[in-house]
Amino acid sequence: MRTDLFDFELPPGSIALRPASPRDSARMLIVNPDGVLRDRVVADLPQWLEPGDQLVVNDTRVIAAQLRGRRIGRDTEPKIEVTLIKRLDGSRWQALAKPAKKLSPGDVIRFGNEGRVCLLGHLDAQVESKGDDGEITLSFSFHGPTLDQAIADLGSPPLPPYIASKRAPDERDAADYQTMFATNDGAVAAPTAGLHFTPALEMALKQRGVAMRRITLHVGAGTFLPVKTEDTSGHRMHSEWGSISAATAQALNAARVAGGRIVAVGTTSLRLLESASTEDGAIEPFSGETDIFITPGYRFRAVDILLTNFHLPRSTLFMLVSAFSGLEAMKRAYAHALESGYRFYSYGDACLLFRDKSKV
Repeated sequence: MRTDLFDFELPPGSIALRPASPRDSARMLIVNPDGVLRDRVVADLPQWLEPGDQLVVNDTRVIAAQLRGRRIGRDTEPKIEVTLIKRLDGSRWQALAKPAKKLSPGDVIRFGNEGRVCLLGHLDAQVESKGDDGEITLSFSFHGPTLDQAIADLGSPPLPPYIASKRAPDERDAADYQTMFATNDGAVAAPTAGLHFTPALEMALKQRGVAMRRITLHVGAGTFLPVKTEDTSGHRMHSEWGSISAATAQALNAARVAGGRIVAVGTTSLRLLESASTEDGAIEPFSGETDIFITPGYRFRAVDILLTNFHLPRSTLFMLVSAFSGLEAMKRAYAHALESGYRFYSYGDACLLFRDKSKV
């Protein structure tokens, strides 16, 4: 499909720079298949679900993936900013570098500055290889848990560029940019729909009879990247590692047989559930990589309802919600959201989408 079909005007002032407080006070737009839109708040979520429904959350934890350093070993030492994308092994990471033009294979980047170095000293990394669009492969001087600790000591939360370009990350972001479910280290971007949850909302869902299931998808920096090709078929998704346990898959399948619905909290949960589903909609245990790219025309097999934030124009995430609820329906919903002052993107408000099954 043409990428420009997913374009719309998004005023810069509509992008949220801080989350709502409390988190479940964020606004929530209900989008029904009949086209009716309703303005609510996230705390109302239990009212829109039924006993037996299964709420699936992503329990990945964002690491301090933003590193700042300088190239060493040559006549000049330009500053280099690196965002870790994906772990390759115990000492190697795929990353995005800025400015990448200052780097060549064999160069060494030293992370850390005066007053802010890890306990074992500076953290060095050699550029093993260099790809397109700023991608590099780094081989670090530390390995395994020692490397993890050094990254945690030196790094900072990798806020999305549409927020980071307007203000510097601070101590509040270290807490704000993690969900209450975050337990498994590995993401370089937050599963942002999960940011809306609070213990009070979790309790209300349990009292409603809605079960909460955890899966893991380590969100990559590819979620920040716009679609630059003229047609969606030319876009390459970065792969991300995910896991669904046998017990969770069994519980979800049993609930569906009993009439319960699968409610994905966020596009990351949805993408992993769809990656793990069979043609007839059964969810299988999963452990591995997925690069699923969902655009209109995709036949959903596992997910019935989606809670998600408002996404950017021409993004793979707006394409996904357009596939779920229909492009015209989502354009109307987004037009209403903009007119009504909803806040967009990672720290923004939410929408609850009910899939139109009449076309299945």
